[in-house]
Amino acid sequence: MRCASESLTPNPGSLRWVGSTGAPLPASGFAWVHDTTGLPVHSISGGTDVCTAFVGMNPLTPIRAGEISGRLLGCAADAFDDHGQPVGPGHTGELVVTAPMPSMPVGFWGDDDGSRYRAAYFDTFAGVWCHGDWVTFTDDGACVITGRSDATLNRGGVRLGTSDFYSVVETLPGIDDSLVVHLEDDTGLGQLRLFVVCADGVTLDDTLRSAIRTALRTELSPRHLPDRIDAIDAVPRTLSGKKLEIPVKRILLGAAASEVASTGSLVDPDALVWFETHRS
Repeated sequence: MRCASESLTPNPGSLRWVGSTGAPLPASGFAWVHDTTGLPVHSISGGTDVCTAFVGMNPLTPIRAGEISGRLLGCAADAFDDHGQPVGPGHTGELVVTAPMPSMPVGFWGDDDGSRYRAAYFDTFAGVWCHGDWVTFTDDGACVITGRSDATLNRGGVRLGTSDFYSVVETLPGIDDSLVVHLEDDTGLGQLRLFVVCADGVTLDDTLRSAIRTALRTELSPRHLPDRIDAIDAVPRTLSGKKLEIPVKRILLGAAASEVASTGSLVDPDALVWFETHRS
């Protein structure tokens, strides 16, 4: 959220709250909306495929910056570990739905034997819908979505959601936006690649790179220092605002931009093509 506050002229009589979805909104984003508009943020997380949300706002509970109020009615959402067991409050795991919902699809068009459908959602945990998000529930049922689980940064067994990474990098002076991917290898460390969009008039030099690494070392962990930091003109995003971490990762590993995403779903297709022409 980088809009100027003077561009917003909410009418308190008609505008009651501001919705947020598409990508995790950090606590600073909640604060910006409140300070700029005087309105609360009601954040949700779900999927186009289920035509609904799994977790979302609850007008009866307090709003905490950076958190989603809780499970929505009729949704048995939970967080599982790698072995398919609930992790409990305060622990991060895969966002799953353990009981059917009326809006869940029963198959894909042209998938006659159901193999693509099962592979998409039920192969990770048998009989349990695994949505592919990384989530932490609190003691009172609220939750924090920290990004796609397949985009999680796992360095030497230390896991970190991409939104935690962005909350550090994008608060630094001179950085407008960022995207991080982890290219795994057999060592367990792999290569961590960070791409940043600099503010107008700012150049990514050794001083700024050092400031980024210092902030990440201090606020996250030494394991999550980028092996390489590059400047880009724009972060590739879907029309709903999601950063394309996995497509970028696939491109850096050798795939063509045309293979990893539909151009019609992107804000700026050229932002994705950039990674194909700058792999090295």
